[in-house]
Amino acid sequence: MSSNNAAQFCNLPNAMKAIVLEQPNEQIQLAEIELSLPQCNDNEILVKVASVGLNPLDAQFAKTGFGQWQYPHILGLDAVGTVAQASQGLFPRVGDRIMWHSSLTQQGVLSEYAKVPNFAVSVIPDSVSSNTAASILSAGMSALIALEKIKITEGDSVFIDSGAGAVGQFAIQFAKQRGADVFATASKHNHKLIKKLGADAVFDYQDKKLCEKIRTTLGPQGFDAVVDSIGGETTVRNIELMRFCGRIACLKSLPALAPELMYRKAPNISVVSLGGAWLSNNLCAQQHMSFMSKLLLENVASGEVCVPEIAMVNFSAQDISMALRKQVSGGFTGKQVVEIS
Repeated sequence: MSSNNAAQFCNLPNAMKAIVLEQPNEQIQLAEIELSLPQCNDNEILVKVASVGLNPLDAQFAKTGFGQWQYPHILGLDAVGTVAQASQGLFPRVGDRIMWHSSLTQQGVLSEYAKVPNFAVSVIPDSVSSNTAASILSAGMSALIALEKIKITEGDSVFIDSGAGAVGQFAIQFAKQRGADVFATASKHNHKLIKKLGADAVFDYQDKKLCEKIRTTLGPQGFDAVVDSIGGETTVRNIELMRFCGRIACLKSLPALAPELMYRKAPNISVVSLGGAWLSNNLCAQQHMSFMSKLLLENVASGEVCVPEIAMVNFSAQDISMALRKQVSGGFTGKQVVEIS
């Protein structure tokens, strides 16, 4: 982007600090390096990053890598920042504070500056802090997509597995907004939180009689719909708990499903993939993410939706490495946010 057709902050630096994955590794060891600022195309804007929300997916890819990455690769998908450079006439404008979920195929956002297509961002209202905005993107949009896919309407019975996770917390609140009867699982020490968010019934996910207790509470008909964020054998169990032709939205890869179960339950199975909007080059899906992030911001700004508890992380390779290890260790119920500026 040439200076002749771009508005920008004064005195942009030539280089920036970035937290990178030098090579995938099981130990999740990241490094800090200095890189040149990203160069933007005409529909892209350069953003001075303020906050980055960490996700389990960041930790997973730190261990395994991703097929389209070249190394070193900047990690991070959820970002908030201020537009530092944009083509003349492009919206949002220089100085606007925005948030976005970035493409898996591009460099991530754990850096002092990042670039993003202008159509994939949402402008943040003054009443929502940058750290709060960074905490709602992946979890909030995943919850909204899941509820869209299972077509929740008033009076539906919805089962939200792992209700204390960030996706679960948003899914409970948005399902209640739609008039559903919400059932959830969580560890015992999180039951009070789940009830406060609006769940009608909460079950201990470690209870050996979980299915029996659910059927006693729900009745023999089974759930109309399920938000499944755990995967594996839990998905099989959740389909067993559904009514015939029930609807399930899966946030993890599908396990092998026995033909007998498929014939007996005839489930309507959907898969939730935020990254797919970018990997498929689907412009409508990318723009839809901007719409959903605006909906999240409106609900948070109005107080209709509460965000998970935020734990702050320093912008250093060591602290971010430790935070990502915590993401995969289990039992983490809040959101970790890296404050960059």
